[in-house]
Amino acid sequence: MPKTEMIRARIEPDLKKEVENIFSELGLSPTSAITLFYQQVRLFRGLPFSVRIPNEITLKTFRDTDAEENLIQCNDAADMFKKSGI
Repeated sequence: MPKTEMIRARIEPDLKKEVENIFSELGLSPTSAITLFYQQVRLFRGLPFSVRIPNEITLKTFRDTDAEENLIQCNDAADMFKKSGI
């Protein structure tokens, strides 16, 4: 089926540039990425990923990570498991 419809959307320039660079690494054009997204929506009969509001613990973790606070540094996987109590 020929492509005959057009979609227009406004998006933040930095987000557009970053995402289009990722598309390029994946070998996708913006048009093919949007088509892929639409095909997945049709297949799933909804969004192909969950959309949720993060809980307070997750939001605190995001804030701490952004501020580089309350981080635990690990040397390797064994150190991570030891510090996690596993």
